Amino acid sequence: MTEHVRIVEVGARDGLQNEKTIVATAVKIELIDRLSATGLQTIEATSFVSPKWVPQLADAADVYTAINKRAGVHYPVLVPNVQGYERARAVGVREIAVFTAASEAFNRKNINASIDESIERFTPVIERAKQDSVSVRGYVSTVLGCPYQGDVPVADVVRVARRLHELGCYEVSLGDTIGIGTPGKARAMLAAVSQQVPMSALAVHFHDTRGQALANILACLELGVAVVDAAVSGAGGCPYAVGATGNVATEDVVYMLHGMGISTSIDLPGLIDTGRWLSVQLGRVNNSKVGLAAA
Repeated sequence: MTEHVRIVEVGARDGLQNEKTIVATAVKIELIDRLSATGLQTIEATSFVSPKWVPQLADAADVYTAINKRAGVHYPVLVPNVQGYERARAVGVREIAVFTAASEAFNRKNINASIDESIERFTPVIERAKQDSVSVRGYVSTVLGCPYQGDVPVADVVRVARRLHELGCYEVSLGDTIGIGTPGKARAMLAAVSQQVPMSALAVHFHDTRGQALANILACLELGVAVVDAAVSGAGGCPYAVGATGNVATEDVVYMLHGMGISTSIDLPGLIDTGRWLSVQLGRVNNSKVGLAAA
């Protein structure tokens, strides 16, 4: 296994997008600033999607402009199309993420397009990014199952991940959107994708619906993956994925990694404090096992 894992913190975007009550812009800014102080190397800041579809992130430009951007920390944002890309670039964004799914049914429900049509939509975005020297990360969702389609063939996951990498995504995140995966399935999926995309260009993204996320991450670490997506305090979900609960908690992932002797550059006590703070802001008890154990 790798000696160092880079955590991609997605709490400020994937974590908050499913909150039904609008979170104040000032809270989002403070969340990202708190996360920046913990030693995280990558913090996904927001998404430049249409406010009509995701009202929670309508303040994307205000948030990105106001956060304290620390040297050495990357602040990617999600963009769905050229319009979103132009809005992001207008406020100085230097790294973006594009997304699609390995499930035809999920793409139809989510963005009313087939997999190939979704890729056609953001191909111009990637071309523009290349011209502007903007880094592009890719997301592939529903890699272990779909709420509408059921099983997703591994061959479809491989095809989509390879396509994103070929288009120019420096990294492709493989997402178990509804948290249906188990370690054996996660390992087999990653092994198949890594035959077509270098392991150094892959990341894993697990939701913890059935309590399998840490076990799935461990199975993938044993194959050599070195990038893991997670959300502070286990926040998150997907508004277009029936049954999707929160992301795996960043605190729990870091605790496991440090216990295995794997470095992350992250201050765990500071991260736990941030998770507790966010839980208070969202009006809920912090469900992180690490957060409670460290009390």
